[in-house]
Amino acid sequence: MILAAVAIGTGSLWYTNLLVNKLSEKEQKKASIWAEATRIMLESSQSETDLNFLFKVIEDNSTVPVILTDQENKILYYRNLNDVKASKPEYLMEQLQIMKKLHPPLIIDLGQGNKNYIYYKESTLLQQLSIYPYLQLSVIIIFGMVSYIAFNASRKAEQNKVWLGLSRETAHQLGTPASSLTAWVELLKDKVVDKTIVTELEKDVQRLNIITERFSKIGSQPKLEITDLNKVINEVVVYMQSRVPKSVRIEFQSFENQIELPINVNLLGWVFENLIKNALDAISNDGFIEIKILNKDKQAIIDVSDNGKGIMKRNFKKVFKPGFTTKSRGWGLGLSLTKRIIEEYHKGKIFVLNSEINKGTTFRIIIPLKLY
Repeated sequence: MILAAVAIGTGSLWYTNLLVNKLSEKEQKKASIWAEATRIMLESSQSETDLNFLFKVIEDNSTVPVILTDQENKILYYRNLNDVKASKPEYLMEQLQIMKKLHPPLIIDLGQGNKNYIYYKESTLLQQLSIYPYLQLSVIIIFGMVSYIAFNASRKAEQNKVWLGLSRETAHQLGTPASSLTAWVELLKDKVVDKTIVTELEKDVQRLNIITERFSKIGSQPKLEITDLNKVINEVVVYMQSRVPKSVRIEFQSFENQIELPINVNLLGWVFENLIKNALDAISNDGFIEIKILNKDKQAIIDVSDNGKGIMKRNFKKVFKPGFTTKSRGWGLGLSLTKRIIEEYHKGKIFVLNSEINKGTTFRIIIPLKLY
């Protein structure tokens, strides 16, 4: 739409400039005729009929501003200038200087070495016509930008409805099997079954309930509570460590004993699970995932790094868009949800800090310690 608007505006600009050039040529010819008529009038050697005609030619110039001067630069006559302002000599001199810069003077040779000079500039109509296409182009560009913003807002609103519908349906679908599995876990506790298996199964069922709760919160404003960020990340790391390949190690390092800030534990835990899973997909064999957290300038700064395949620089922003994925399977929603949780619900930022192909990637999250 913007390109179409610029094309229309450019075409209009070209055509209007063409008209301006033609009109400018006509005004220049009109000024030349006016100068010749003035010269003949000054000679005063024509018949009365000719003089009347020449006087009419001079009077008919009602558009082109002109100033007649002598050899000493004294203003003898002017026409088509502001009469109120022209009563002040400084105004006429200012207009004379402008005309000198715009066009060379038309010379009236009076003989015996005497000369008069006529200076002129474009008419008000021509000046307005010169400016008009630029105004038109600006209006078209503004209209195109407003249309784009409106279209973008409409598309985002539609995406939000899809997110909300998908999340609620997912929460509804997960609710039934989660409840059923909870009952089975209680039944297994009464049977002669390896306690370790039951414990791990119970953890997974609890995790399933947490996931159900997470999806149910999408589309609504979650409740934020002052919580120790170290504890939230540590719980995610402990849970994920027993569920990742042994060839991959997860390390968590905090430079503060406690970093308390307003967060939603379930949603923020989801963020770090997504980032760890995303890192696992990028790691081919042996690898590491490192999480560092720092309290700096009233902000919690968290870096999640891996030694995976990396991200191309042109995709740094695309990885957060819904549907973008480099995997053969998946919907490309994990990082999009992560960005939504950080920016919309916790008023923070998430971005790719750095990445090198076949060397690794670092995602940075910044969350304010207080919500103002």
